[in-house]
Amino acid sequence: MVPREVRSIDDAKRIIEERKLTHIKVGLFDNDGVMRGKYMSKAKFFASLEHGFAFCDVVLGWDVKDQLYDNTRYTGWHTGYPDAPVRIIPSSCRDVLDEDGMLLFIAEFAGEAETVCPRATLRRVIDKATAMGFNAQAAFEYEFFLFRETPHSAREKGFRNLETITPDWFGYSMIRNSTYSGLYKAILSMAETMDFPIEGIHSETGPGVIEAAIAVDQAADAADKAALFKTYMKVLAQKNELMATFMAKWSNDYPGQSGHIHLSLNHAADGSSAFYDASQPHAMSPLQRHFLAGQQRLMPVLLCMVAPSVNSYTRMIPGYWAPTDATWGVENRTTALRVIPGSAKSQRVEYRIGAADANPYLALAAALGSGLIGIEQGWEPSDPVTGNAYQQPHDDALSLPRTLWDATQAFKASDIAKSLFGEAFVEHFSASREWEDREFRKHVTDWELSRYFEII
Repeated sequence: MVPREVRSIDDAKRIIEERKLTHIKVGLFDNDGVMRGKYMSKAKFFASLEHGFAFCDVVLGWDVKDQLYDNTRYTGWHTGYPDAPVRIIPSSCRDVLDEDGMLLFIAEFAGEAETVCPRATLRRVIDKATAMGFNAQAAFEYEFFLFRETPHSAREKGFRNLETITPDWFGYSMIRNSTYSGLYKAILSMAETMDFPIEGIHSETGPGVIEAAIAVDQAADAADKAALFKTYMKVLAQKNELMATFMAKWSNDYPGQSGHIHLSLNHAADGSSAFYDASQPHAMSPLQRHFLAGQQRLMPVLLCMVAPSVNSYTRMIPGYWAPTDATWGVENRTTALRVIPGSAKSQRVEYRIGAADANPYLALAAALGSGLIGIEQGWEPSDPVTGNAYQQPHDDALSLPRTLWDATQAFKASDIAKSLFGEAFVEHFSASREWEDREFRKHVTDWELSRYFEII
């Protein structure tokens, strides 16, 4: 049996027995999309397949630096950080990069923890789509920078003067992908082995930056693949004495790094496209217009789910390929939403506001959930933008929050967010973003020292 044929508990047990494994790798994703996990003995794993297992809920109560939130209700010092129930997803079984015969399974929180679990939050949105008669398909594409650094050297340098793997601005370079063909082939091979196949990969504009487009899949699987790609791209880099970063923007000198999402809906009843209508302008069906309108109208209040860090907002400035308002256009890369006309198979929306640092489960939940609300409400989008969206005035209602704090306050106050994702999730995630913003404000930046130290 091969890993991606595993569908049931019995299948999972069978492949483990076939491979004579003594231990199995299990991982889940925290608020920030960071994969946390461990190796588990075969006996423990078999029991967990049947009954679940317990995992300390601190991973839902700390930040990317393992610092504990002081403002959350779900978990904290006041609860004593108890174990929470976790279920293993048999169908997530995969081979693992450079671990001969080892298997990886994705897990997700259950019970009360399920109300704040990122993967479960996306699943609830997908369940809504199913109840409305739709199957959602999605594909993620990521930009990331590669450096000739290690975790030790980057810290020794204070994350300054880092050496990128290649110099200068050279997007779509055949020289770069040929010179570094070994690296590109290793990325492509990993993606095939771990089943997040890459549809296209190329150098982007900027030193050491690469863009990878992951193949389209059903929404839940697409998010799993995106989350695994981000995790194991970092693993592959570090195994080769390199480092990959998915920060939204790591340097003032270069554009930010995007995490765009392509989305479409099919009718569950017959598999036909819900977005394609050849008789309409740009082949946009009424359902696609309503979906687009929901994404547009709700983008300002859901922004912290797709721009979840303080750093995310340094990317959203005019002229750097990142939108600053909730605009849309047809084949327009200066807008937040890009309608891509095509056939019944390819008609879709590209959600371009997303940054590479977003948790894929939450970014997709926001992009899909907002569109579904638009369909439910029968909303209509604004007029499309033609030309450069950065140089045109837009309705104030389309203005996006400029900071993580402002975005979080809009999200926290949104009744639609609470109805879509659940009050428990909105409260918990809002608290985690407020914590993130407060942690940043505790620090003095280089810009402040340079500007004020001598002169003020």
